Amino acid sequence: MKAAVLVFPGSNCDRDLATAFRAAGFDTTMVWHKDATLPDGVDLVGVPGGFSYGDYLRCGAIAAQSPICRAVADHAVRGGFVLGICNGFQVLTEMRLLPGALMRNTGIKYICRNETLTVGQGDSPFLAGYQAGQQVAFPIAHHDGNYSADAETLDRLEGDGRVAFRYAANPNGSARDIAGILSENGRVLGLMPHPERAADKTLGGSDGAAMFSGLAGALTTA
Repeated sequence: MKAAVLVFPGSNCDRDLATAFRAAGFDTTMVWHKDATLPDGVDLVGVPGGFSYGDYLRCGAIAAQSPICRAVADHAVRGGFVLGICNGFQVLTEMRLLPGALMRNTGIKYICRNETLTVGQGDSPFLAGYQAGQQVAFPIAHHDGNYSADAETLDRLEGDGRVAFRYAANPNGSARDIAGILSENGRVLGLMPHPERAADKTLGGSDGAAMFSGLAGALTTA
């Protein structure tokens, strides 16, 4: 299994994500934002958290125009797996690989703390390591994590089982407590909380490890 982690100016969770991928058994390569192609045979692309391009213009908007993102879009169209965390989720919405947008937190403050999440019922390898309705704890660290979409989109996400995670206690005003969503085929996941920061007990929590190991197991048996 091969994974690639994108690196933008301002990324600060790229190495954390690569470490989580490798711990789950992925052969992982770091890919610079100005590269035009992904490594051959990549199964999974990780778009990490941080502050790509300093969050100028709009969070994720400039990164979404990078040469590598065109290759990521092609990878997704071919049915490849893509995981966007925090700023990476913002990038995926700007690329229109996922619907909606991430807006300023309702409290107008940067939030950094652990949050309890409820796992959704989506049929996706990203959730293979969890049970529907299970509660997990992941850290959040964002200023623009308020997930917003029109009512029709929200109804469709819920009706199709594409809400991957919800906040148990909404910290940022996200519509319907949404913390993470899936693409129509379940192979693209965007979420604001950081599973890679909760993937080892030495980090203070290991609930995120099941996402990476479950995904690896699902890909191995596919």
